[in-house]
Amino acid sequence: MNDVEKRLKQLKIEDYIWILYIGIIIASLYSNTLERKYFKYNDKISKEKYRKITIGIFTILVFVYAYFLNDSLSGLNSKSTNLEKLSFIGSLLIFISGIIFLYIAIKDENINVEVAFN
Repeated sequence: MNDVEKRLKQLKIEDYIWILYIGIIIASLYSNTLERKYFKYNDKISKEKYRKITIGIFTILVFVYAYFLNDSLSGLNSKSTNLEKLSFIGSLLIFISGIIFLYIAIKDENINVEVAFN
C-alpha cells in the first residue's frame, strides 16, 4: 500500500471516529442531565445511570486514544522527524489521561470528582 492509499484509509477511519465523537457528545449531554437530577433530587437511579454512561464514554475514548497511539507508534522509525516524535508523545499522554479519567469514573462512586470528555 502506498503512502497516499494509507493516508486515505486513515482518513476514512477518522471519519468514523468523528461520528463516534458526536455520539459521545450526545451521551455526555444526557449524562449531565442525569447528574443534575441526582444533585437536585438525590435520585440514586439517575446517579447510577450517570456513572454507567460516564464509564462507557471513557471506555470508548480509551479505545479511540489507543488507536491514535498505535497509529503514531507505527509511524515512528529511525528516520522520524521531531514532529512525528512529538505526535507520538502527545498521543501517549492523551491515552494515559483517558486511562486516568476512566479509573476516576469507575472508582468515584459518590461522583465527587468532575470528569469530562475533553
